[in-house]
Amino acid sequence: MSISAATLTHDPMARTIQHELTPVVSSFRSWLSWLPSSVVSLLVLGLIGLVAALISRLATDRILMRIPGAKRGAFVRSFTRTLRGPVRLTVVILAMSLALPACGLHGDLLDTVAHLLLMSFVGVMGYGSFLTVRVISDAYLTRFSETDQDDDILARKHATQVRLLRRVAEIMICVLTAGAELMTFEPVREYGLSLFASAGAASLIVGLAARPILVNLFAGVQIAMTQPIRMGDLIAFQGDWTWVEEITSTYVVLRSWDWRRRIVPIAYFLDTPFENWTYNSAELIGAVYLYVDYRAPMEKLRSKLEEIVRSCPQWTGKDFSAQVADCTDHIMIIRVTASARTAIRSWDLRCEIREKIIRWMCEECPEALPRTRFAMTPTEQSVAQPPLGMTDPPFKPGQPAPGQTLTDPFSHQAASAMPQPATAMPPQNAFRPL
Repeated sequence: MSISAATLTHDPMARTIQHELTPVVSSFRSWLSWLPSSVVSLLVLGLIGLVAALISRLATDRILMRIPGAKRGAFVRSFTRTLRGPVRLTVVILAMSLALPACGLHGDLLDTVAHLLLMSFVGVMGYGSFLTVRVISDAYLTRFSETDQDDDILARKHATQVRLLRRVAEIMICVLTAGAELMTFEPVREYGLSLFASAGAASLIVGLAARPILVNLFAGVQIAMTQPIRMGDLIAFQGDWTWVEEITSTYVVLRSWDWRRRIVPIAYFLDTPFENWTYNSAELIGAVYLYVDYRAPMEKLRSKLEEIVRSCPQWTGKDFSAQVADCTDHIMIIRVTASARTAIRSWDLRCEIREKIIRWMCEECPEALPRTRFAMTPTEQSVAQPPLGMTDPPFKPGQPAPGQTLTDPFSHQAASAMPQPATAMPPQNAFRPL
């Protein structure tokens, strides 16, 4: 979009600046009369921009950067430090644009310089808006930086909303800035008007081509509003523990317990069911399962478990129980539950409970350890089998059998030579587990 000299001349402020600067420019041109007039005009325009830059630097460094205050003053100083460059460029561009009619430029050169200044102004305004959104969002998030976001659901909710809305705002600023830059050209502006005239087919084609981008973009806005996931949430994703590390406008970064990162499209969390372990609260109840023998003293075991849980710093003091949850033909299954502030602390609490109770059972209560028992019984129940330890001791040579008197010195040899009845041995399948 070109700006003609007549348009600048009809501006009241431009006429005032032109009236004030005309004598100065005339004297300056007389000193540099040996140079071409266009070069002298550009030098005058650059000199005006340099003066404006010095004035803006004086205002930012000497005034705004020295505002006292711990909160508001710090915000003003941080805001000034970030936007110092765009503000100075804006002041320089405005000063040069207002002084353009008094510089003596004419014709195409005037239109070209005015167009460059307009494009520079649009770009600087877009960049300044981009930085402004970032500074304001960072200042808002600073309020929650000192809190424990693992436990503070409100802090993580605000952090997620601000980060997502900031990314959407940055994308919109970039698109609008690029569109404004293109609209400064006459051919592009005419093409845009003709495109709007046939917006039916064009919008359909663009919508189909950009469907994945638009789906993820609108999904990001919906997640920012409805909050199914937040920054720092613990999510069960494909059998792993994962934490929401970053939420962008198109994807979500999930960090697993072994520091792997998974990049998931943001629309996944609107279309697929998932588990969010920290949706309403980060506090969880962890369960430990112990496999003990039937002879385990339950009351003694429960007292020791309560002592162990109370001594753990991860326990919140809200929930504890030790109950026989199930049993098999060999063991009992004891379920121990205890509450912790976060999932990580719940994991540490359960590991500590297992370590301490296993060591205690090995040292103080070995009868509670699980074991496997076997008993030897005959296959046929009609066959009488004497109990173990009640059989007669074997005969020794030279000694009479019970109820027998030894008279012949060779009688024991004869007795040993006589055939003895075979003892019935139990078959191999006579052993069965209890």
